[in-house]
Amino acid sequence: MKFGMGFAVLILIHEMGHFIDIKRRGLPADMPVFLPGLGAYVRWQALGVPLETRAAVSLAGPLAGLLASVLCAALWWQTGNPLWAALARSGAILNLLNLIPVWALDGGQAALALNKAERIALIIAGFALWLALGQRLFLLVALGAGYRAFFSRDLPPRPSRAITVYFVAVMAALGVIIWLMPGQGLGVS
Repeated sequence: MKFGMGFAVLILIHEMGHFIDIKRRGLPADMPVFLPGLGAYVRWQALGVPLETRAAVSLAGPLAGLLASVLCAALWWQTGNPLWAALARSGAILNLLNLIPVWALDGGQAALALNKAERIALIIAGFALWLALGQRLFLLVALGAGYRAFFSRDLPPRPSRAITVYFVAVMAALGVIIWLMPGQGLGVS
């Protein structure tokens, strides 16, 4: 019960990251909507908004999720309570999964601002993080980036190095949280 409630709060924090970033930019947005069993989303009007801004809004959710996972990890280090480690690990996994660059996920929306070279950089980062941290989830990010680099025709008119750095930094930090927390998968041992 406690884990379920904590996990729901982690999802809310992720969605509030999007909401706050949209509002910070002076754009209209609705409060997060939860879809039982499917997740949550923030509805906003992205038409006419530059790709780089849309990408930054997409990455704001995983960034907020990262900060929530860091807080849970700090609480685990302070208290030794395995609930906090499980929440830190599962929150980081959820946000890393959300960075896979496929259509409906945040990573898919962020990848729209990346040109072919930047998508290849994301492939390299995914493989490097997999080798360094041993998390196979990075392979899914690399595969998604590979598809977007070589088979997708949705390349932006100009590159966005800032979004590339933002994407890789959030991805790497989430991987470190997963690596540091005890347990495997979404649980603790």
